[in-house]
Amino acid sequence: MEDQDDTNSDRELTLAPPPRQALRRTTNIATKPWLVISAFGKARIEEAGKHHIRRRTGIPARDMRILDPALSYPSSVLGRERAIVVNLENIKAIITASEMLLLNPRDPSLSPFVSDLEHKLCNLDNSNMRSNGNEGTEKSTDESPTFLSKNGATSRVLPFEFRVLEICLKFVCKCLESEASTLEQEAYPALDELSVSVSTLNLQRVRIIKSRLVALSARVQKVRDELEHLLDDDTDMAEIDEDGGSSRSTSADLSGQKPNVEELEMLLEAYFAQLEGALSKLSTMREYVDDTEDYINIILDEKQNQLLQIGVVMSTAIMLLNIGIVIAGILGMNIRIPLFDYGVPMQFNMTTFGVFTGIVVSFAVAVLSVKKKGLLG
Repeated sequence: MEDQDDTNSDRELTLAPPPRQALRRTTNIATKPWLVISAFGKARIEEAGKHHIRRRTGIPARDMRILDPALSYPSSVLGRERAIVVNLENIKAIITASEMLLLNPRDPSLSPFVSDLEHKLCNLDNSNMRSNGNEGTEKSTDESPTFLSKNGATSRVLPFEFRVLEICLKFVCKCLESEASTLEQEAYPALDELSVSVSTLNLQRVRIIKSRLVALSARVQKVRDELEHLLDDDTDMAEIDEDGGSSRSTSADLSGQKPNVEELEMLLEAYFAQLEGALSKLSTMREYVDDTEDYINIILDEKQNQLLQIGVVMSTAIMLLNIGIVIAGILGMNIRIPLFDYGVPMQFNMTTFGVFTGIVVSFAVAVLSVKKKGLLG
């Protein structure tokens, strides 16, 4: 019995390592690259798993699913206790009081955004250092995000979270407006050419442009709706504003004033207006596409009506010719009548002329009757 217990103990010790190895493999599989950008614009790539990111930022698991590129979630900006979760177009990031964590940093479409973010954060940090060295004199530049009050009297530096959020919104709006302008330059000439010449090639070009227009309009609408939701929901605005509390003391030291919800509201309103302009441009383009489609349908309907009119004329002519064929067939039957024995060529000519004249007159009467009823143009 003791030997059997020793054998079981050895077996248990042998089976213990595999679960730890499996756990290690699972952890490695769940690790993803994150680009970490500090408040001073310093960037580095870290390999981290979901659990590590959650402990580091304090966001719930459902927010990690929102950031998953494999899942399709609408654009959203969520305020949490210690971070702001940003899911706008290709930008899937978590913004804390001291750093920004960007998922999928190797995406080529994000390279301009990362460069712009590092550049602006570095410029802002250098500007703050110069300001502190010059007895608190503030120097603002166009490249450093600042807040301007509604009366235009005061200017202040935003908290780190709001600065990064503004750069995200600016990049997204710029990309959407650029795509809208490019599509506009391609759409109007293609639609005008289609109006002049209705061909398979032109129809295919317009079909592709319309598909791009619908997709781009949906993307702009999603981002616009998210900003509108934030502006209309005071609770969400307060949650995002409260997240900036950890960096408010630093911001107050730099500007001498404390930021509040008004800063975030004006920040969102500015980019909401840009998206409204882009959406208005796309709506105008969509109306032009619809007008062109209506014009093309009118042209096609007119051509179809012309073909139907030609069909009516051809049917009438064929019917009358069939009558002449019937008369010729009756006279060509092998029946003995006195005309065959005592007829002269003049009688044949008169019969042929009479049949032909009757067909022409009948055709003219039929066409005039159809025109009088409005069936022919």
